[in-house]
Amino acid sequence: MINWSVILNIAKTHLVTKMKSSATAALGVTFGIGAYITLISFMTGLNEMLDGMVLSQTPHIHLYNEIEPSETQPVSLYDEFKNSFNIVHSIKPRQSQKKIHNALPILKYLKKDKEVKGATPQLRAQIFYLSGSIDLSGNLVGVDIMEETRLTSMGDYITKGTPEALKNTDNGIILGSGLAKKMSLSVGERVQISTVGGDIFPLKIVGIYQSGVADVDNIQSYANLKTVQRIMGEAQNYITDINIRLYDITLAPALAKRLQKQFTIKATDINEANAQFETGSNIRDLITYAVSITLLIVAGFGIYNILNMLIYEKMKDIAILKAIGFSGLDVQLIFISQAMIIGLVGGVLGLMVGYGLARLIDNVAFETSALPTITTYPISYNIGYYLIGIVFALLSTFIAGWFPSAKARRIDPVRIIRGT
Repeated sequence: MINWSVILNIAKTHLVTKMKSSATAALGVTFGIGAYITLISFMTGLNEMLDGMVLSQTPHIHLYNEIEPSETQPVSLYDEFKNSFNIVHSIKPRQSQKKIHNALPILKYLKKDKEVKGATPQLRAQIFYLSGSIDLSGNLVGVDIMEETRLTSMGDYITKGTPEALKNTDNGIILGSGLAKKMSLSVGERVQISTVGGDIFPLKIVGIYQSGVADVDNIQSYANLKTVQRIMGEAQNYITDINIRLYDITLAPALAKRLQKQFTIKATDINEANAQFETGSNIRDLITYAVSITLLIVAGFGIYNILNMLIYEKMKDIAILKAIGFSGLDVQLIFISQAMIIGLVGGVLGLMVGYGLARLIDNVAFETSALPTITTYPISYNIGYYLIGIVFALLSTFIAGWFPSAKARRIDPVRIIRGT
């Protein structure tokens, strides 16, 4: 029967008497796990920040009217050509309105759907921004600003002014930061916009919007939906886009297909809209895991070498233990216990070091005009990484202790004492 109290007491005594070697082995574990936690926390935090920036500004499902060629061409109306292979050149898009047919009933239907967190109407209009002699083409998006702020992170990207200011100002506009810079405009001033038809409307700037994407900030601004409808001379049911947010984003592809079939409208889910970004995100995650696994493997070899040398330094102790009656299994368990103690102490210290470094990085200022919502370096505190770290520390030290201790189990004590 194994006497664990005696085995653990001997293991502890060995570690204390060889404090320098024990501390070196524990520090090897500590630095390996600490480096892993720091690296994985920072790289994952960076990936989550990039994903969040895109996903927070992208609807889970986007409903709109697609401009596309007619599926049925005039040649198909003639019976004599039905069984022929017809080639039609220079197909023109069919005449169709940009607005969504029955948009208000669709919005009402979506808001009753239990899977839908919210649905916001939009009206996108092509306009010209006028300020003195400056004439810039761009887009004006009519929105329900408070609903947009509730469902997305749009409010975080309004660097000057507030969403409430736009809600309370009928002729207000939240101007893109690039546009404001080009025309030297700021909050409180006025900007004139011109429709494609030549109608001019003055709007008061109540906010500045900065998404961090220059191509967007240089052309796009926001106004109340009713304001844009009035500028375009359209009725209150004139809506060109509906953006949908779901409680469960994984349901987006299936729901998009159902809505497209149900309402005969183009429905694009978030996976389809961000296919290239999703590929890039997967590659970044793959690189993160590859680097992390490599770091753990390198740390594992270091831990093995240190513990291997630690055990071989104690060959005379092994001989003495066997000579006084300890079995080979008892000797093996003693050294495995030492390795596990080193793994536990070094692993816990490694988690503390990794967490401390992650907190230090998290508090380092990171300010850039391109990313107004980011103030410090991004860090992920996923508990799963800490569990992986401590499990790996224990597993690596167990393996590092197992092989040399298994050899020590089979050693003849007489040969060790004789020095042969």
